[in-house]
Amino acid sequence: MTKRGWRPGAVAAVAMLAAICASGPERQGAVRTASDLGALPSARYDYTPQDYQRSQRASALLTRQCMAEHGHPDFPLDPRYPTDPVVATMVSTDFGALDLAAARRWGYGWGPAKPVVPRPKGRRMTSAEYADLPACNAQANRRLMRGIDLKRDWLYASTRAIEVDKALKRDPRLHAAWDEWSRCVAEQGFTRYPDPIAAYTDDAWQRGSDGNTRHTQRERATAVADVTCKRRLHTAERWHSLWAQKQTMDITRHRDRYAAGLKALRTYRANIAEVLKKLG
Repeated sequence: MTKRGWRPGAVAAVAMLAAICASGPERQGAVRTASDLGALPSARYDYTPQDYQRSQRASALLTRQCMAEHGHPDFPLDPRYPTDPVVATMVSTDFGALDLAAARRWGYGWGPAKPVVPRPKGRRMTSAEYADLPACNAQANRRLMRGIDLKRDWLYASTRAIEVDKALKRDPRLHAAWDEWSRCVAEQGFTRYPDPIAAYTDDAWQRGSDGNTRHTQRERATAVADVTCKRRLHTAERWHSLWAQKQTMDITRHRDRYAAGLKALRTYRANIAEVLKKLG
């Protein structure tokens, strides 16, 4: 996406931003995060943040046990690499910006105090430990995936998500909701983006390697107009409703495969629980 210059009508939008910033707290019940919209039907079939945290702990315990067997008895649970890697964070969003207070202050980014990538808490591993780590990581992964058909059943909902997303984006009702939102943002003096994701990911915000933006006045004003229009037109709610419809149809059409995927996910969770009970 090419960078865009300052639109002539944006001076008025900056005034609108100042007025909104002075208008006080947000109304109760406003959608500020995707979770405020409720869980989508596929959520019960998906790997969750809690699954990730528990799997990381279980994997670390298994890896430490394996490393001890390879002659590294004091291998840390959360080691640093011999040299710190360069980390580039990918920024993703389901519905674009939703939090008006955050839009006022940070635009399409976030505050500098917000952690993006947690840093390891353990010591730096040695070169000898680093050489043995891949084999132990692979062994830990095999243990956690025991009893699961990785090619057929593992995270089946995620494999279907691509097709569901294609069906959603072909729905004229979604395009109508996006078009109304786009006109609303343009009427405030900003770029007429094709959809909220295009606004969120505009190259003009100059995201750094950590994914954060520069929080310029133009960016913040655009984000405020974006969120204000979403709320006025219930864009995220309409989007979420259509997405839920598409997922429900897909689950009904492939019920047996989704059921097998859920069984695999439950097996994975049971494997994690067993490891945590034994080693944690």
